[in-house]
Amino acid sequence: MLEGPCRSLSAAERKQTLCRDSRSWVSACLFCQLTSTIMEKDRHLSPFVYWAQTDTAVTLRVELRNVQSPDVDLQEQTLSFSAVANGAQGENKYGFSLKLLKPIDTEKSKYRILDRNVEFSLMKSEIEFWPRLLEDTKKPAWLKIDFDKWTHEEDLSDEARDIMEDYPDLYDKVQAAEMGWPTKRESMKKVYIFLYNLWQFVGFIYIVVVMGTRYLRDGPASMEGTHENVGWMLRLCFITQFLEIFHPMVGYTKGSVFEAVVQVGGRGIVFFCLIEGEERMQTKPVIFYLYLVWSLIELVRYPYYMLRVYDVEISFLTWLRYTIWIPLYPLGFICEGVVVLRDIPYFEETKKFSVALPNKWNFSFYFPNLLRCYLLFFLFPVMYKMMTHMYHQRVRKLAPQSWKKKFE
Repeated sequence: MLEGPCRSLSAAERKQTLCRDSRSWVSACLFCQLTSTIMEKDRHLSPFVYWAQTDTAVTLRVELRNVQSPDVDLQEQTLSFSAVANGAQGENKYGFSLKLLKPIDTEKSKYRILDRNVEFSLMKSEIEFWPRLLEDTKKPAWLKIDFDKWTHEEDLSDEARDIMEDYPDLYDKVQAAEMGWPTKRESMKKVYIFLYNLWQFVGFIYIVVVMGTRYLRDGPASMEGTHENVGWMLRLCFITQFLEIFHPMVGYTKGSVFEAVVQVGGRGIVFFCLIEGEERMQTKPVIFYLYLVWSLIELVRYPYYMLRVYDVEISFLTWLRYTIWIPLYPLGFICEGVVVLRDIPYFEETKKFSVALPNKWNFSFYFPNLLRCYLLFFLFPVMYKMMTHMYHQRVRKLAPQSWKKKFE
């Protein structure tokens, strides 16, 4: 047998070590069993609790039957309850603890145990309407709103008055948050946005169908009459598109007002000033291509917005919405640039939209020079701005998560 730290254990020593390890393992098992028993005794289930309020009191209805050994601890801003009773999961120990939003009067507050439930009447320290029950904004799943009791009685009247008459907006918000319904205002807003997008979609479908039908029938010769046949519909669509500038202002959409002004205002100037303002431009082939590009963009954009109003998303449509601009936006800007360039000689000839001296304001304005400045200094910067914006949107919507972090 080896001596020192490297020697092997004898049979007697191995037996003694094994017995000591066995006793340690048994002790650990007994400790775990005891701890589990204690935790099992302390653990309780959460019952369904329904609450309502008036400007003076908060009422709670605990859905428990045959309550035994209730333990109630009512403090100025906390309420704890536990009892053995029949609830949603049979006979068990149920309990809950609430941290109230504001203080209550513990002396005037009371509770009573009935056969089918437990009712609390908590008197508020101050007469006011609480925006919510709990201090924490996160509401537990077992806490519900008792809409049947969302009324109170006047001190000097025998007729019950509906709280909705006093706090209609707040009631709607609380009900919507509880039931997952939109408020009346949100519902009307969604209906309006949906119908607006539907109108634009139908309008641009008409434009594409008419242009396509005429081109299939007459070929390139149909380009000359493009504005004559679909210009009136495009006029209606563009007039209503000016509403898109006001949508983000009033919170109907989340987009930027500047982006709406650039897109809608830019198209409006090209259409109403440069095309409708000069009849000779209306028969040029570039009008056919410009109207086609505008319409194809909108035929994807507006259906996407229609579905997003009600949180419906189609993967292919989403991909198309954030991809089709890649070829169409440059084509659209090029066609608009051609229209501006071709219009300069016409406006030099007619002097339309220009102001010549002398006049009573002593002011002159030459519209063709404005068109030249736009071509030289603004066309490509505006195109870059719009395409950069769309690229960032595409990355945030379609790119992998690792790419998205670079743009956040």
